[in-house]
Amino acid sequence: MEPTHLFELVIAMFLAIIALHYAAHRLGLPPSVALLTGGALLAFVPGLPAISVDPELVLVIFLPPLLMDGAWAIALARLRRHMIGIASLAVGAVLFTCAVVAVVAHLIFPSLPWAACAALGAIVAPPDAVSARAVLERVRLPRRLQILLEGESLLNDASGLVLFRFAVAAAATGAFSAGEAIGSFFVLALGGAVVGVVVGTAWVKLVRRLGDEYLIIAATVLLGWISYLLGELLHVSGVIATVTTGLIASWHQHTVFSAATRMRGTSFWTVMIFLMEASVFTLIGLSLRDVVERGGGLTTVIATMGLPMLKILVTLVVARFAWVFASDLVIRFCAALGVTRTRPLGVGGATVLSWAGVRGVITLALALSLPEGFPARDFILATSFAVILGTVLVQGTTLGRVIAWAGLVETETERARLTMSQAEVAMVQAQLGTVQSLAYDAEGKLIHPQLLDRYQRRATVIVDYAERTEHYKPVLHAHFDVVLEAVATGRRELIRLHRAGDIDDETLDELERDLDLEELSAISAKA
Repeated sequence: MEPTHLFELVIAMFLAIIALHYAAHRLGLPPSVALLTGGALLAFVPGLPAISVDPELVLVIFLPPLLMDGAWAIALARLRRHMIGIASLAVGAVLFTCAVVAVVAHLIFPSLPWAACAALGAIVAPPDAVSARAVLERVRLPRRLQILLEGESLLNDASGLVLFRFAVAAAATGAFSAGEAIGSFFVLALGGAVVGVVVGTAWVKLVRRLGDEYLIIAATVLLGWISYLLGELLHVSGVIATVTTGLIASWHQHTVFSAATRMRGTSFWTVMIFLMEASVFTLIGLSLRDVVERGGGLTTVIATMGLPMLKILVTLVVARFAWVFASDLVIRFCAALGVTRTRPLGVGGATVLSWAGVRGVITLALALSLPEGFPARDFILATSFAVILGTVLVQGTTLGRVIAWAGLVETETERARLTMSQAEVAMVQAQLGTVQSLAYDAEGKLIHPQLLDRYQRRATVIVDYAERTEHYKPVLHAHFDVVLEAVATGRRELIRLHRAGDIDDETLDELERDLDLEELSAISAKA
């Protein structure tokens, strides 16, 4: 394909993403479902060239920034608090699922080598970070379940990748050592963490020296790729390196970013991640054509592989349920003995956690990276795609109903010590203390009376609001509705003045930015 045609195809894909995302919004569907289905339908459009996805390129382009985004947004304190549960899912559940799928695959095809069965298990075992984010952004979960799913999706890719590489090597050499695999996993993970710490620390020092907000944003955008590629270059886990770097950058961004850098950087980053996430699902759908052609056509694939693929998909779901419920029973038993203070999830929480294991780009990329001539390669490819379709289309669309059925509530231990209103009181009182200390000159004369009065009145209002939040909420919403209407009116007048030639572009930009900040502040206050 000529480079210009490839570029045209990329632009067409972005336009399709916008249309599919809009359609999903109108139909009330998860965007991932619309994108995956739309990509699959587009793959069979007559005249459209076949899309051949290079798995290594997909991983390098998409995985680092998406992992970085997940690490940037995750709550670090809750991540530490629930690390045992996250490790149980990211390592234990992946190992268990891989083993169960391998056994079932060998029962279905007794002639299939165990290494090939293990490779299939490693490919489909880890839930995907991108798919998990796409599903979770449309539902509301208690904080504990949210952090377990987010943490699992960030860290389990490393487990799946290590298992996959050992399975492929075992298929090629005929030898496999469980002890060597476990030791290799810990070496890769530790090495990745070290690389992540080094890159993250270097980024913090660099950002403090750069000064220019556009250079800072550019350096931050490249950060995930740098960490991932360096980790892979040093033969350690690029996934763990990227996640570690993201956690360090997220922790320090509050102190090293200016307000302007944060606003502009967040806007750019949000759009970039939106396009990348959407592109991943669309590419998965477009790759269906190649998978079907390899299997001899859609009818042949369904006739010869349909039932075995369904068995693997059911096995995958049942294995996750078994691990999660067994883990919850262990927690319940330990809590009864007084060994741990961790509360069990309960039937509802365990069901939601089990049902949320959605697969995506990692599964597809690993399947496509199988070497030519690998035993049952076509079956593994078709099964991998069926698993992605099944989990996204079925679990992704029904997770909201499962959550509603479970009737989950936030536990007291997961609630923050202070509410937002109480935190705002603490912040404004600290600000008032600073203004009071600087409002007088060395002789004790008041030199900033209006500023002092402003902060005193603000502190009084916020303290009163924190004490009677429910009473003030309707009034507050009405207040900011008026503010938003006033902002809209001001913007219309500003544009009218500019169109009439009464003000220049610089004046328009400056005043419009003030209106934008006022509008964002009002929207945030209403939330």
